[in-house]
Amino acid sequence: MDDRLPTHLWVMAHIRAADAEGVTMMVLRKGDPSRGTVILKLNRLDRTFSVLVQVRDEERLRWSRGTGAEPVDEATADAYIARQTRYDPDVWVIEVEDRKGRHWFEGEVR
Repeated sequence: MDDRLPTHLWVMAHIRAADAEGVTMMVLRKGDPSRGTVILKLNRLDRTFSVLVQVRDEERLRWSRGTGAEPVDEATADAYIARQTRYDPDVWVIEVEDRKGRHWFEGEVR
């Protein structure tokens, strides 16, 4: 049996924690409230973005660099996200505004 929090509660908990630290996090797209996958759009506030996609490896949470290791412009980030949402309509998209590019969610980035 899967004992993970439903996605909507997990996302909202992270948004509140980031807000308490002065970091803006917004839900750009709501997916399946129970088990939707999460995509993070990291806005460095310098016109560069990174996109991280939630993956599970043997039940461990990890993040895949959807747009590569180097930051991209917003159009490139949005195009990647649009392709993913067409493929998986249950996906959540969260934008994180952090000059340091931190994602604020648990799990290593690969």
